[in-house]
Amino acid sequence: MSPSNVADPPPRSRPVRLLRELWFQVVVGAVLGIAVGVLFPGFGAAMKPLNDWFIALVTMIVIPVVFCVVTTGIAAMDDLRKAGRIGIKAIGYFIVFSLVSMVIGLVVANVFHPGAGMNINPATLDAGHIPGVSGGGHASFTDFVSSLIPESLFGALTGDNILSALLVSILFGVALNVSGERAQILTQGIGALSEVVFRIVSWVMRLAPIGTFGALATVVSTYGAASLQQLGYLVVLFTATCVVYILVVLGTIMRACRLSLFGLMRFLRAELLVALSTCSSEAVLPQVVQKLEALGVGLPVVGITIPAGFSFNLDGSAIYLTMASLFLAQAVGIDLSWQQQLTMVGIMMLTSKGTAGIAGGAFIVLASSITAIGHVPLAALALIVGVDRLLNEGRVFINVLGNAVAAIVVGKWEKDFDVTRARAVLRMRPAPAPSSGKPLSGPHRAGKWLS
Repeated sequence: MSPSNVADPPPRSRPVRLLRELWFQVVVGAVLGIAVGVLFPGFGAAMKPLNDWFIALVTMIVIPVVFCVVTTGIAAMDDLRKAGRIGIKAIGYFIVFSLVSMVIGLVVANVFHPGAGMNINPATLDAGHIPGVSGGGHASFTDFVSSLIPESLFGALTGDNILSALLVSILFGVALNVSGERAQILTQGIGALSEVVFRIVSWVMRLAPIGTFGALATVVSTYGAASLQQLGYLVVLFTATCVVYILVVLGTIMRACRLSLFGLMRFLRAELLVALSTCSSEAVLPQVVQKLEALGVGLPVVGITIPAGFSFNLDGSAIYLTMASLFLAQAVGIDLSWQQQLTMVGIMMLTSKGTAGIAGGAFIVLASSITAIGHVPLAALALIVGVDRLLNEGRVFINVLGNAVAAIVVGKWEKDFDVTRARAVLRMRPAPAPSSGKPLSGPHRAGKWLS
């Protein structure tokens, strides 16, 4: 039979195409997890290892991703001063919007008084089982700086401290850059390693629906309806604040960049769903790095801004810290003055950097800040332990989306962002070649994300 007589394969139906989409598989996993948690709570509680294993697999690959992206990005720079500019601009952006987020949390808590009327006696509360309190989880700013410095150069690449790995990656990239042609073979080798690492990332992310199923089955079976009733006003108020922050603050920033926030959310829908269900920002760091490069943000900008942002630019956590602090003060009948509230913000701006990359880090920062300020009894933290998992979903969602927006802003600021390409990608159209004229290769091809 001649090739001309061979019939083309029939096009896949829309349901079949939908089933192949990762974001849809994550949604299915979430629905099934909730159903199992409600109908079979014992079985749902036993599904916790599925989420733990998925998070462990992603964590395994995060440090190699950071090393490959940052090192190759800096090694390819014509001007090393660009790396310094990117870092300074990113940190400046992070500080401003962390402060804005904390002020928003203060204003909302002062206007709506979520803890008023509870009249809790702190003496009746038990702080013995509060995470980060009994275990001595408080971390100072000095501890944070010390944690940046690894015991050995390559030890940072085998550990789990993102900022330490980022420091080593920057140093390694700078060294490759100044070494010139003598280090070209090593640079090419790391570039090839990057292809392999992102191949592994794509395999691991196919397991996201299973991790989502395990996470939600465990949460629903463990807390049940009681988790939605206990302190429901705080949960609803915090969720509403998160929605307003996304629409007003992040929406305004994206409009200033002349891009669609909803288009960006659609583009990152799989990553946002995974972060929402697993309550882990690190679970999607490799994919966010990969997708933003495909969107048109320069590799040096993505490589520096995103890993640093996942430790410094936690806008959702910033809203949570001030709102939860005032909630606890109101719940135990303590009236904090504006001077005390502003002092609290200043302390939290420092202590929040001491638990970067720690699971449930925002809760530990809250414990550290309350201890440092001394105005609210530490035992009051027992009031929100039960609903912290629900609050964590909103703050992680904003953390991921806010860092994607930050990378776009720094990219435009640094003139290392292809706006035409980004608009085409966000509109789900075939993307033009990057402004540099060099198409993205391997796992970074934008066409992969447009299918």
